[in-house]
Amino acid sequence: MSLFFIQILNGLSYATTLFLMASGLTLIFGVTRMVNFAHGSFFMLGALLTAHWVTAWFPAWSQSPGLYALAMLLGAVVAALAGALAELLLLRRMRSAPEIYQLVATFGLTLAMHDAMRFAFGPTEVFAPRFPGLKGSVEIGGEFFPLWQCVTLVLGPVVWLLLHGLLTRTLWGRRVRAATQDPEILGAMGVNPAPLMLGVVMLGCGLAGLGGALQLPREPAHLQMDMNVVVETFVVVVTGGLGSVSGAFGAAVLIGLVHALGVSLWPQATLVMVFLTMAAVLIWRPEGLRGQSTTAPLREAIQVFRRWPTSRTAHLALALVMLALWWAAQSSGDYGQSVAEDALILLLFGLSLQLMMALGGLVSFGHAAYLGLGAYGAALTHLKWGWSFFPALAAGVFFAGAVAGVFGALVLRSRGVYLAMLSLALAQTVWAGLTQWVALSGGDNGLIGLQLVAPNQRAALGLGLVMLCLLAISGLSALSQSVWGMGLQAGRDAPQRAQASGLSLARWRYQVFVLSACLAGLAGGLWAAAKGAVFPSVASVSTSVDALLVILLGGLHHLWGAAVGSFLLTWAGAELGRQLEYWHGVLGVLIMLLMVLSPQGVLGWRWTWRRHPVHVGGTQS
Repeated sequence: MSLFFIQILNGLSYATTLFLMASGLTLIFGVTRMVNFAHGSFFMLGALLTAHWVTAWFPAWSQSPGLYALAMLLGAVVAALAGALAELLLLRRMRSAPEIYQLVATFGLTLAMHDAMRFAFGPTEVFAPRFPGLKGSVEIGGEFFPLWQCVTLVLGPVVWLLLHGLLTRTLWGRRVRAATQDPEILGAMGVNPAPLMLGVVMLGCGLAGLGGALQLPREPAHLQMDMNVVVETFVVVVTGGLGSVSGAFGAAVLIGLVHALGVSLWPQATLVMVFLTMAAVLIWRPEGLRGQSTTAPLREAIQVFRRWPTSRTAHLALALVMLALWWAAQSSGDYGQSVAEDALILLLFGLSLQLMMALGGLVSFGHAAYLGLGAYGAALTHLKWGWSFFPALAAGVFFAGAVAGVFGALVLRSRGVYLAMLSLALAQTVWAGLTQWVALSGGDNGLIGLQLVAPNQRAALGLGLVMLCLLAISGLSALSQSVWGMGLQAGRDAPQRAQASGLSLARWRYQVFVLSACLAGLAGGLWAAAKGAVFPSVASVSTSVDALLVILLGGLHHLWGAAVGSFLLTWAGAELGRQLEYWHGVLGVLIMLLMVLSPQGVLGWRWTWRRHPVHVGGTQS
């Protein structure tokens, strides 16, 4: 029982870190309506700055409690200043964009900040000393609990009370709450929203930096902190309800306790339990514990799905260009062949997500789950039962479609960012299961030694990939012009009118969700065949981001957008990686520039963001 109680205290201590991150992120979303995927970078910045401050720059500070605390506060202040710079240069320009474009733009910011910190601080971990005066532990029933974690356990409620007082007792706080509820009315009353939003972003990023600094006495600072913490932060924010600080506090406690209980009782299923908790809450309450009821947000002016070019001759010419590029890659040797296969599989994966987003308006941030299920389905049936290429591919498609059939029934009640985050939570359960179910998946070692394609069949595989991608593009074009596709687009742009017209929107959305997952599963099976090995990373968040990048770089509402995006992303990864050490940062800057200058991608270069009210029945909604 004493050990169990210690685990509960560990969970509550960890909840403080989650709350510092989640409160900042939920404040930023509440006022600016920005979904900041780069929030973990400010957490990492605060940790690295504080660690270097007390080890390399001013090591004498590590012997004084006051100076050590000052170093932590300075780390938070620098993180706040970095947040101000990000708000002025990027966030302000993306404020009118839909959430999914904001996520991709801030993912580019994550890449840029990661490489900037690697350049400034180096790639190695930094072990900071224990906080002076709090190096010991307290004994509880024969078990020991660190004194520093006692302090962080208390800090969570203290920060919550301070934020509550700031938001309810001050003029600035009341304006922040007003901006959260109705920013247009606040502007009409003569309050300039720009300084208010800048202040909120600085406060949110400063809280993230403080959370990173407070981690130092219990773990080293390293360059993987950003991605490790940001996913669980999104779990807390969405579970608590977007824009609700009190909801974030309750969700942080809940997730912290689930994490602690998982470590204590089922350590191999801890990650699965965390994400299943979020999924259960959102299925029960689609708006989170304390969030407001989900309503249709203001939309960007969506163009009709563009089938450019319009003539069949031009489409045939583009198909011949794709074949010529594949032939040139094949002729350049094994490296060019591998890059071409990656690009074509990524194109097919991007098309699977484009089908769901462009036609149905369904945003997924966890589409890699179906790619991973397809890959592991093909790999396992091949290794366990000796299935050949085509039956193994069919098995991968079946596994992906079956799981999507279950997930679709759960997630399609949600809309917008809640749908994206719920899909992320369910996808993370798949990734966590593949990572921790070692007996089935091989864990981090993966499944290797696949021989679905013989060495002398590589050229045939590449040609088959080209033809399959062209067939998928043709199929997307045909579906966009069909009654089914037109009905989906009507439900995307004017759901109330479409529902009143008798269209079976719920059934059609479910169908496009499952169809999209099956196509992603096919891409996963082909990935397993091309690589000869499968690892859990194929179902990770970064792989889902790759699919989003593909369609957003090329153009979500353009037929050939995924083809252009897959070429650009694969070329950037292959060529920039060979030429530049910090190529991730360069890629991040390019992503941010494209999202700001041409949010509709390369094929929609002249498009600019506009918000238009949707007129329904003579009124604005």
